[in-house]
Amino acid sequence: MSCKGIALVTGAAQGIGRAIALRLADNGFDVAVNDIAVSAELQSLVEEIQQRGRASSIHAADVSQDAQVREMIEAVVQNHGGLDVMVANAGVVGPSGMVIADVTVEEWDRVMNINARGTFLSYKYAGLQMVKQGRGGRIIGASSLTGKQGHNAQVTYSASKFAVRGLTQAAAIEFGSHGITVNAYAPGVIETPMFFGLLPGPEMRDGLKAQIPLKTFGVPTDIADFVSFIASKESKFITGQTISINGGLFFD
Repeated sequence: MSCKGIALVTGAAQGIGRAIALRLADNGFDVAVNDIAVSAELQSLVEEIQQRGRASSIHAADVSQDAQVREMIEAVVQNHGGLDVMVANAGVVGPSGMVIADVTVEEWDRVMNINARGTFLSYKYAGLQMVKQGRGGRIIGASSLTGKQGHNAQVTYSASKFAVRGLTQAAAIEFGSHGITVNAYAPGVIETPMFFGLLPGPEMRDGLKAQIPLKTFGVPTDIADFVSFIASKESKFITGQTISINGGLFFD
């Protein structure tokens, strides 16, 4: 199987990021993976990608730090020869149930630095590399249901995910003339370790599931399915969009 290009997925150690990395490998991409630190989960992911016949490498970096993101992109290019798909998936969620009056500046900065600034830096350095290469590319970010509809007691997370939508639209305009599309996904309730940490009890989960028209939660491969398409040549006329993947919990 010939290589369709080189992809980088941030926040890839588990959950949605891991599913995306494996799907892109299945699609024929060599896949570089990132998380805040090297871990057994990240190492096993690289092994799984390599078992699929694709090259892979680990790039530990804090996506909120300018120099670390720039150096990460440079290392991916040095290891693999370029960059064609950037998936800025890394993110954190603030404490559930914290209302505006209780949010500290430190907590606001922590969430915004990773979710908003981290996505900005990933877009920036990936976009610069793709422009330099002159062969187009795909930049894909992670928004959220709460980035389309503000939720009570999730002020920092919601604000950061709204920021991703605005960034995605602006970047799509800026990079469009270079054949680079910029889109984002907005998951609803997806069964990930982060989700189970927020809703630990079955009663809370059942109550939320009842609100979803499809009466089920999503799984990470539901997001990977979207990324698989948006990273492909067939998506060449789609840019600046943030696509809801939420089982009907919220309609645009």
